[in-house]
Amino acid sequence: MPVDSETSRSTSGWRSEPHAPSLREVHGSIAVPIDAGFWRKLFAFAGPGYLVAVGYMDPGNWATDLAGGARYGYTLLSVILISNLMAILLQALAVRLGIGAGRDLAQACRDSYSRPTTLVLWVLCEIAIAACDLAEVIGAAIALNLLFGLPLIWGVCLTALDVLVVLYLQNRGFRYVEALVVGLIVAIAACFAVELWFANPDWTGVAVGFIPRAEILQNPAMLYIAVGILGATVMPHNLYLHSSIVQTRKYVDTHASRKEAIRFASIDSSIALMSALFINAAILIVAAAVFHGTGYDSVADISDAYKLLSPLLGAGAASTLFAVALLCAGQNATLTGTLAGQIVMEGFVNIRLRPWLRRLITRLVAIVPAVIVVILYGERGAGSLLILSQVILSLQLPFAVFPLVSFTGDRHKMGVHVAPVWMRVLAWTVAVIIATLNVWMLYQIFAG
Repeated sequence: MPVDSETSRSTSGWRSEPHAPSLREVHGSIAVPIDAGFWRKLFAFAGPGYLVAVGYMDPGNWATDLAGGARYGYTLLSVILISNLMAILLQALAVRLGIGAGRDLAQACRDSYSRPTTLVLWVLCEIAIAACDLAEVIGAAIALNLLFGLPLIWGVCLTALDVLVVLYLQNRGFRYVEALVVGLIVAIAACFAVELWFANPDWTGVAVGFIPRAEILQNPAMLYIAVGILGATVMPHNLYLHSSIVQTRKYVDTHASRKEAIRFASIDSSIALMSALFINAAILIVAAAVFHGTGYDSVADISDAYKLLSPLLGAGAASTLFAVALLCAGQNATLTGTLAGQIVMEGFVNIRLRPWLRRLITRLVAIVPAVIVVILYGERGAGSLLILSQVILSLQLPFAVFPLVSFTGDRHKMGVHVAPVWMRVLAWTVAVIIATLNVWMLYQIFAG
């Protein structure tokens, strides 16, 4: 995009000019109409938010939401709500960084920190992506096993082939990737709308569940699940992903145009994340309505939930819908994992690999521990691994959140697109809360 005297961004806060864009094959590939009305522009910017939202409804969320609902009823709904509000705020900051500074979060870290610090952050981010990929691998394998009887080990290995789908869609155009993602989200939402109708939950209890309780912090077991929900909802690699894919839109390079782009992209992500809130809350509500207080409080395994839903609800389609939604969620999340891995590797260490090779490397890192656990412990071990992967994600969060909040609040780096004071105050509060919860959880685990 051309840069004129009005639009040249100050680089006094960065060590260098913006690097070659990440995902350069689709950078600025979707035109935004200049003189169009509100709704046409909103449609032009719609898409990246939904790619980010799928990370908030992946199989890792299912494990933590099922465990939370079965064990503690509707109590942890407040954690899902708070986590979702945190996600909306942090993704808005990622949008601001990508559009306002013309850098994704990984590039911004490389331009601001020393080489050793950058390498440490890169390794931590790769661990987070591997943990997320692990959840997707296991979730998709479990869904294939439930629907078609495919052995878990075969399902785990089969998931490595999804790289072909990603490559095909990306070559056709980024809008095709976005369209598939939105279609799968609609399918998941439809499945759980029917599940809620079958479950007929106590809606008064649901409403009360959205009110936070001190008991969550006082109960170590409940806190472990709560932090898992947080890790499954606010995902570190999504911050890197979002700050890059918002740059797929081609807009005029002026301060006013970038400000407008930030507004529309933030609306897109906020709407998309509300769909994630509905799906995550629906999973926990169904688990609470069907399992909690009925003698099945210990149900935290996806396979057990699948087997029990139809008998307990008296609806033969309940289990099938559950598995179909799980398969859609697993496949959806794999699409964004490829993009996030590419963005992180290119941004932090400027290593550009062919997308299929990058995906296979990430997949193998996730497949190896999954295969080992499935062989040694079977389905129950896989379920525990799902929850552990989400706790690992939560532990990685501060290392992505603190740099993001710092960059977007720095006027030397952001210029006129610096985050407003109210947003900075909220963002720093969220960052401190996330770090504090992680420290408290570790203390409870090791002290207990």
